[in-house]
Amino acid sequence: MARYIGNSIAPHDTIPVTGILLTNLGTPEAPTKKALRKYLKEFLNDKRVIETPRIIWWPILYGFILTLRPKRSAHAYAQIWTNEGSPLRVITLRLVEKIRKVLEANIQYPIKVEVAMRYGEPSIKSALEKLRNANAHRILILPLYPQYSATTTGSTFDEVARVFQSWRQVPEMRFISHYHDDAGYISALSESIRSHWAVNGKPDKLLFSFHGLPKKYFDAGDPYFCECHKSARLVAEQLKLEDHQWKVSFQSRFGAMEWLQPYADDVLIEWAKNNISNIHVICPGFSSDCLETLEEIQIRYRSIYLNAGGKQFSYIPALNDEPDHIEALSSIILKNCEGWSDYGWHPEKVSEYKDKIK
Repeated sequence: MARYIGNSIAPHDTIPVTGILLTNLGTPEAPTKKALRKYLKEFLNDKRVIETPRIIWWPILYGFILTLRPKRSAHAYAQIWTNEGSPLRVITLRLVEKIRKVLEANIQYPIKVEVAMRYGEPSIKSALEKLRNANAHRILILPLYPQYSATTTGSTFDEVARVFQSWRQVPEMRFISHYHDDAGYISALSESIRSHWAVNGKPDKLLFSFHGLPKKYFDAGDPYFCECHKSARLVAEQLKLEDHQWKVSFQSRFGAMEWLQPYADDVLIEWAKNNISNIHVICPGFSSDCLETLEEIQIRYRSIYLNAGGKQFSYIPALNDEPDHIEALSSIILKNCEGWSDYGWHPEKVSEYKDKIK
């Protein structure tokens, strides 16, 4: 006898598994104009990202942006591309593989861990289908965005829901919307800063740079701005920084509308002109290094600061696949698996695996 699992058929005695899906933003397949046009077309067609009515937005997108921007973006990606491929994809895959090992060591019921990108490959649809084919009756989803925004986490939920619309049997689902104030995440950020300072010395100022968002999204109720400030404040408190030693800013604005302020490049110019000669920048909203950190911050914003008269600029890398990050994310997942089984998971043991992660 067989029974339907989604749109597939699984043997009646197939053991149910718990699926764990981690998602990130995505990346083009190559640093080329053709690949960037495909990627940007998918990204900028998302109504969560661009809320402008389609009748107004599409002529702009297809008439100008997809004609002009792919070449410029391809050049930017080419500056950070590695032999293994896009840094975001390479780091995310490595991160998820290490988390999988910790989860398998701490969860005694069957699990399957997958990774997906909101835009590009591997897609959310393909990852969910892998979980369905593995007989996942329940799925926990963790978008790797610490701070919630409708443009990122909300969009991920939309795509998950869209995929489930075609499934005959929708699994039980738990969706982690944010972890901006999670103790493990805050500690991991704080420790990464301390480690950077141990090698590079303590700066005059520490700049927290988060990805920007149109101000009208904040006015409409998006909590992103507030969650960014809370993350930065909690880190500053752990580091025992005075208010004048750190600042929150926003980068990556696009178009003519007003975005969340202050803008990171304006802050850097102001600091340089005020003879603040040694600054460090960290980007806590990015779980892994990517175009916005490696090209925008490390290359372009560094140049902006130095050309304005600044002397020393140092970027503090994203948490990437560092042990503290693995421990924090694994603990978040294990905590959110509570109640799915009355045996076998041991969040208190996660730290034991921290030193074994290579």
